[in-house]
Amino acid sequence: MTDRPTLTTTAGSPIPDNQNSVSAGERGPLLLQDYQLIEKLAHQNRERIPERTVHAKGWGAHGTLKITGDISRYTKAKALQPGAEVPMLARFSTVAGEQGAADHERDVRGFALKFYTEEGNWDLVGNNTPVFFVRDAYKFPDFIHTQKRHPRTNMRSPTAMWDFWSLSPESLHQVTILMSDRGLPVDPMHMNGYGSHTYSLWNDAGERFWVKFHFKTEQGHKHYSNAEAEQIVGKTREGYQEALYNTIEEGRFPRWKMQIQVMPELEAETCSFNPFDLTKVWPHADYPPIDVGHFELNRNPDNYFSEIENAAFSPSNIVPGISWSPDKMLQARIFSYADAHRHRLGTHYEQIPVNRPKCPVHHYNRDGEMNVYGGSISGDVNAYYEPNSFNGAVEQPSAKEPPLKVSGNADRYDHRTGHDDYSQVRALFAEVMDDGERQRLCANIAGAMAGVPDYIKERQCRHFDLVHPDYGAGVRKALADAGEGYDPNGIPVDENTPQAAE
Repeated sequence: MTDRPTLTTTAGSPIPDNQNSVSAGERGPLLLQDYQLIEKLAHQNRERIPERTVHAKGWGAHGTLKITGDISRYTKAKALQPGAEVPMLARFSTVAGEQGAADHERDVRGFALKFYTEEGNWDLVGNNTPVFFVRDAYKFPDFIHTQKRHPRTNMRSPTAMWDFWSLSPESLHQVTILMSDRGLPVDPMHMNGYGSHTYSLWNDAGERFWVKFHFKTEQGHKHYSNAEAEQIVGKTREGYQEALYNTIEEGRFPRWKMQIQVMPELEAETCSFNPFDLTKVWPHADYPPIDVGHFELNRNPDNYFSEIENAAFSPSNIVPGISWSPDKMLQARIFSYADAHRHRLGTHYEQIPVNRPKCPVHHYNRDGEMNVYGGSISGDVNAYYEPNSFNGAVEQPSAKEPPLKVSGNADRYDHRTGHDDYSQVRALFAEVMDDGERQRLCANIAGAMAGVPDYIKERQCRHFDLVHPDYGAGVRKALADAGEGYDPNGIPVDENTPQAAE
């Protein structure tokens, strides 16, 4: 027999017997001194941590970002300079389902990336869609409630979803994408990723540029129909995990092309739409994508819990040369993501190995849950406050980003009034989709509306009418074909239903 390591307690003491608990005699009661029995049972009781409120079901892997283009005129970030190679972690997820949910559900997919740069961790927390359901974080908790379980039935509620969406026309763009073919990718490798929010880049000269990040799959797009996905879920609830793990394990490393769209800072004041509105895309004709490089996933985690479940992504993690924008959703997520990790993983969650930066870290955060820093995290054990006279870490003025130049005009950036929530959806429906895609879109919507009250169906269909007459008509026909038809003329419509075109 080959030499094997000795089983020990968590304190390192050898365990003589891992098969039998210690009792007072052959048939006597167990002894309190059997510490290892108590330790095993107590640890088992604590093996589960709170799951993520959203994006609970996920799959991830390690990889490398390689920069092959030159965007140095836009950013001083060392990780984005020509020739840079940066280790990274990617986690994909569904939004609504719990940890035990099936992978092949029609849902938005999370697309979270952590880059371990020499200037600190840079996290890009996005989705497989370039837009989102709401443009203001004030509505985000309410939206998420509609995706979770009804408090009385403890079941998912299509009525809640469509009630919220039909009362929030800003959701039209994302709803259309979700119900289209791209709402059900076959696996993580066959979908795009987007930073979704508007971020900013800034260079050594102090110039700022607004930017959108895109990650285009090099494997091509593949999607399932609802019927095909139902067949798969009947066989496995772990289809995404199986596909991603096996692909990497077999050496078929998936890749995504990295691109950015760039807008000069002051152009935000004059472009035809609010560039910080998360429900809008930037037209490629006006802001053509620029190739930056690619990332490849080439290593599976050795321990899923340690490296994927413990992974904490947050848009608060930026590096010099990359920053945020006035996007209201992004501004709120800067706080909420990090706060969620403090709740779920502990105060010092960033010292968990998968979250730990690969560059030197010095700060003055002290004590609290999971403090594993030791006495010299600030650079000197005597420097536990700042300013100090003991060679503790000091600020770096060169990391300061330039001031914002946008006006902050209330009318320009108001998130509740004066918005066109229909034109970009119209372009997607009428100009990008072909007849087959439009038919499947309408059929998917009709299927998702099963059991929803008629007045909510009609309120939503009137939004589709304002996008394009064929959209509303197509959904109504699909509802009738599915046995969910109704008389729209006989339905009382409340005051929140739009009655005229924008």
